[in-house]
Amino acid sequence: MKPSKLQDHLRRCHPDKTEKDLKYFQTLKDKFQKRPTLDRMFASTSQRNDDGLRASYNISLLIAKSGKPHTIGEQLILPAVEEVLKTVLHKPASDIIKRIPLSNNAVERRIDEMSSDIESFLCNYLQTTHSSIQLDESTLPDNAALLLAYVRCIMNQEIYEELLFARTLITDTKGESIFHVLKD
Repeated sequence: MKPSKLQDHLRRCHPDKTEKDLKYFQTLKDKFQKRPTLDRMFASTSQRNDDGLRASYNISLLIAKSGKPHTIGEQLILPAVEEVLKTVLHKPASDIIKRIPLSNNAVERRIDEMSSDIESFLCNYLQTTHSSIQLDESTLPDNAALLLAYVRCIMNQEIYEELLFARTLITDTKGESIFHVLKD
């Protein structure tokens, strides 16, 4: 705004402040910029909480990849992290450890969420691109029949072939109704 229009606005709308000096308005501006807002209040707490939640998801992914029981998070990983924080960084670990939920149920829930996200991504991707599916039969040592489905597609300029699903068939390899698939 032009200085002349700003002075006119000050005289018309705020006549009680016309005699105030520049320092008053600078202080007022600083107070206004430093005031607590909802965005600032939630941003600071959510950032702290998000770090623990993000760590929980990352550790859950590592647990899933390792194939270890979900309880390893509370039994081994959290005590190991606590020891590293105390010994190497010389920081109290209790407040940090509390922000990383790694109970058996939390790890299981996170793994299920991640696998669901991957499954929905894969389904959406396969619906929008060219792909081929190959079906194969296999048997287990107890003569149970399996139906295996492989999908082949191009992703990131590379050909991918992955096992899409494996289902136990209603009958064994000696039966006649080999194409009926059991639902999980």
